[in-house]
Amino acid sequence: MNTAVWSQSAVCYQIETSKPCQTMEYFSASDAWSMQFIGLWPKEKQNQIADWLFSTENDENGQPKGIGLSLWRFNVGAGSAEQGEAGEISSPWMRAECFLKPDGTYDWNKQQGQRNFLKLAKERGVNKFLAFLNSPPVFYTQNGLATNTGRGGTANLKSDCYEKYACFLADVVQGVEKHDGIKFQYICPFNEPDGHWNWVGPKQEGCPATNREIARTVRLLSKEFADREVDTQILINESSDYRCMFSTHMTDWQRGYQIQSFFRPDSVETYLGDLPNVPRLIVGHGYWTNTPLSALHDIRCQLRDTLDKYKVNFWQTEVCIMSNDEEIGGGGGFDRTMKTALYVARMIHHDIVYAQAKSWQWWRAIGEDYKDGLIRAYTDNDFQNGRVEDSKLMWVLGNYSRFVRPGAVRLAISAFDNTGKLIHEGDTDQKGLMCSAYKNVDGTYVVVLINYANEDKNFSVGKAVGKKAKWMVYRTSDREGENLKPIEKLKGGQVSRIPARSVITLLSE
Repeated sequence: MNTAVWSQSAVCYQIETSKPCQTMEYFSASDAWSMQFIGLWPKEKQNQIADWLFSTENDENGQPKGIGLSLWRFNVGAGSAEQGEAGEISSPWMRAECFLKPDGTYDWNKQQGQRNFLKLAKERGVNKFLAFLNSPPVFYTQNGLATNTGRGGTANLKSDCYEKYACFLADVVQGVEKHDGIKFQYICPFNEPDGHWNWVGPKQEGCPATNREIARTVRLLSKEFADREVDTQILINESSDYRCMFSTHMTDWQRGYQIQSFFRPDSVETYLGDLPNVPRLIVGHGYWTNTPLSALHDIRCQLRDTLDKYKVNFWQTEVCIMSNDEEIGGGGGFDRTMKTALYVARMIHHDIVYAQAKSWQWWRAIGEDYKDGLIRAYTDNDFQNGRVEDSKLMWVLGNYSRFVRPGAVRLAISAFDNTGKLIHEGDTDQKGLMCSAYKNVDGTYVVVLINYANEDKNFSVGKAVGKKAKWMVYRTSDREGENLKPIEKLKGGQVSRIPARSVITLLSE
């Protein structure tokens, strides 16, 4: 990796229009665990949050009103909320309601706050939704809980409840569409089944599983969907760590080597590559892999090598700041500033450029005093009202999500120094400039440029997209009001300056 400080002469980025990389799909975040309460707050507050997250409109000055997320993750609860403290999850925030009732019937008035946000997203143009589960319903689990307390690392699912679980998942997909008009295009039956926290418990809903247990469940669900003519796609495996996807990490062979287990035909016990409703796609979480800088680069290259070998696509579906992210002080304490925003921008860049993620998704849309929310909530004691504030992290995600729209093709970038010499991996200076480029379905080009350095940098974008190319520049920085703020227009090839510690998006006109 080139982490040297480059000279102040301009770096020239050339968009290689003849070198397409992956086709981008969605940018997203999840409703866990906040929207169950915030989705019941006064309407004007819900609308402000929804505008920030989903709007693709601009104000009278041409400044985006929101970050235009194109997919929304919905947490299907397992019933810990109804159990209260008896469910052994201490925080009401981390419990979730369940549509299923003890008698086997359904209550479609459950999860109302979250369902309100499905509708608010749809009203603002979001038409793709993903349902994910941390645990099967408590009625089906071996310990009667939505947390794995006191158990080992196998699925917390009764042996005679696998078929029931598949039916529950299909019922939820069909029930939400019938009652709310919201179709889940995707469903993830497991979440971090390889995560060792899943069998330490009991902080939140969670369920471990081995690859064989996952395969059994997915086969049953695929058949259930096929029988009901449901075209929802089943996603695997929401891995807790990229290293479990191509090797083993803090676990064993039963939970590791997931790409090989699910997509190599001679893995007979676990092969899922020939099932209806199961795309050749694996989803995983970027936690714990973002430091040191060598790991940020190398782990993603290893992941990509294995994905390529088995011809599997990849989505990064969940990440936030963890205790090992020491460069920005770990996960504790909310940070509204560019410190966290730039750190995450660098993660996004590496996931897209090196792991070739086709979708990139943050963990929680709204959090409290921790670096896991795009938006910070200050909630009243009765949970029924409160106030929220935005963050530079949210707006920096918008430097991607607002402009790189579904179907955009990422294009390779070549970088040259002031003598015209090609810079090796010149799109990625981990402590300086990082650059990626895209062509949207409507023909517009997008360039996202991160300046991680403490000084301004000069750059130009070459004329590969047409000699008369003109770019509108949108900037997010620590300056007040610079949240995707339209700053200037540039001509193709024109040398410009990106301020220290800022992120800009160039949109062709």
